Amino acid sequence: MHTVTLIPGDGIGPSIAEAACRVIEATGVKIAWEVAQAGVAAIEQYKDPIPQVTIESIQKNKIALKGPLTTLSGKGYRSINVALRKEFDLYINLRPAKSFEGVASRYANVDLVMIRENIEEFYSGIEHYVDAQKSAAETIGIVTRFGSERIVRAAFDYARKHGRKKVTIVHKANIMKFSGGLFLEVAREVAQKYPDIGCEDRIVDNMAMQLVLDPYQFDVIVTTNLFGDILSDLCSGLVGGLGLAPGANIGTNAAIFEAVHGSAPDIAGKNIANPCAIILAGAMMLIHLGELDAAAKINTAVAKVLEEGTHVTRDLNKQSTTGTMEMADEIIKTIRSNA
Repeated sequence: MHTVTLIPGDGIGPSIAEAACRVIEATGVKIAWEVAQAGVAAIEQYKDPIPQVTIESIQKNKIALKGPLTTLSGKGYRSINVALRKEFDLYINLRPAKSFEGVASRYANVDLVMIRENIEEFYSGIEHYVDAQKSAAETIGIVTRFGSERIVRAAFDYARKHGRKKVTIVHKANIMKFSGGLFLEVAREVAQKYPDIGCEDRIVDNMAMQLVLDPYQFDVIVTTNLFGDILSDLCSGLVGGLGLAPGANIGTNAAIFEAVHGSAPDIAGKNIANPCAIILAGAMMLIHLGELDAAAKINTAVAKVLEEGTHVTRDLNKQSTTGTMEMADEIIKTIRSNA
């Protein structure tokens, strides 16, 4: 029995989180879900976007599954996702981008893994207005040798563990010669300790172009926080969009698994949201828990349902009338038929 903190989230979060829980339970793994709130729901209940009771739940259980949370752009409270990562030192952001048969996209057979530094740089929260009139603002990005070393080491360890052949280091050291230069210098030092893994580095703007031109030339990608945020969404676009994009935030003492898309309040309660991202995040969570067979069941079932293309939500098949829960039902049915 595993005890897992469940943060349903905002907007479509509660419905897709419910779908994911049902799919995970269909594998036979015993999970005790400890529901905790964050985001808009937490403000309504606790007057705090990240209440202490939620933090204590994650501290105790060391693992959480999280639905999308609403963060306002340019105003209101800071990103709750960033705050949770900093609170638990979840320095690894792991974002796979994998093609599925039956999903319309520009490429087939893409299989990339983005490993993004998750704590430092421009998401450190060091920003302010520089004048009383608020006519100019400054954001400071902090890059440390320690933070760079551990994220690059995590990328090479991942490549070695999963039989990957190459790690691409992405930077902007040609312009940001100190912060980008430090990251690149440390990355090259780490790479020398992994002679069995190929290594190259790319400037971020060239990397964006190369991903669009030929994603097959890449395998594992490691980069800093802001570049990783942007490029991971680009990679999702190569395989069909954020509706199929799971993510993991992993530290030494805790891990939070999530759908990386937004809370989509405009379709909340309509039973039309694609639940695949959080279901696939649930499979990543099961791997983290050592439940490899259960994770494989989910991944296989999701791939089969997507390939058949009939019992999928409307974003995946415009002629479909299948809703969120009905798609989850089909994935569960597929899991059980393959048992």
